[in-house]
Amino acid sequence: MIMNKTTIVINPQQIQFADFVQAIHRRFDKEGTVIFKNRNEIRVFEVNGISINVKRFHTPYLINRIIYTFLSRSKAKRSYQFALQLRDMGIDTPEPVAYICIKRGGLLDESYYISRQADYPRNMYEFGQGGIIGREHILEAFATLTASLHEKGIFHKDYSPGNILFKEENGAVSFCLVDINRMRFGPVSIRQGCANFARLWGQRPFFELVVRKYAEIRQADSTLCIQQALQARCKFWKRYTRKHPVPFLPLDI
Repeated sequence: MIMNKTTIVINPQQIQFADFVQAIHRRFDKEGTVIFKNRNEIRVFEVNGISINVKRFHTPYLINRIIYTFLSRSKAKRSYQFALQLRDMGIDTPEPVAYICIKRGGLLDESYYISRQADYPRNMYEFGQGGIIGREHILEAFATLTASLHEKGIFHKDYSPGNILFKEENGAVSFCLVDINRMRFGPVSIRQGCANFARLWGQRPFFELVVRKYAEIRQADSTLCIQQALQARCKFWKRYTRKHPVPFLPLDI
């Protein structure tokens, strides 16, 4: 008989949340505040006065259950491990608390990634519409962040507006990356780096400013970089909107 199995890994630096982690799969549907619900669901819980973010990944289709059981790490495990790796590399992402993988019938069924809630009130969606006047410093800081990521060999495969949080404090802009289960670590070419902007929302001036600064930092040809970024975003959004209708196009294609 194939037994069910639960794997729980807790960050040694967050061991104070061990009791909460142990019980979360029983409490998840009954408690907490829902902040996102689609295929995956995210809830925020208050634990001893600290906000804890819990993401439950949807049960994969059968083929992916087999892959995540035998051939690849689960999304929850990747999220946890990538968070530790990013923070070690000086990139801010919420402090990882734990991950949980539950197998039923020998295959991955449920999985959870648990972290501290990020204290960043804004994200890059705010550039989806409207101008950039007065906010150029934010975009230059974002371009600097992206260049730093790529030069460190960090490539966020889902580099989309909701996954890039930021805040302004004392005149400085800081960023935090979330939804990090899809990452690649290794050299990032200029062309790959320019294409990494494709999922962002914004009009042409937004991209021109960001990519020009990015090219300057990476000592690349700005005209060519802008061309590559615009081609990549056009290709991505034309493909995306064929499958997923959106209320307005996030770019002028």
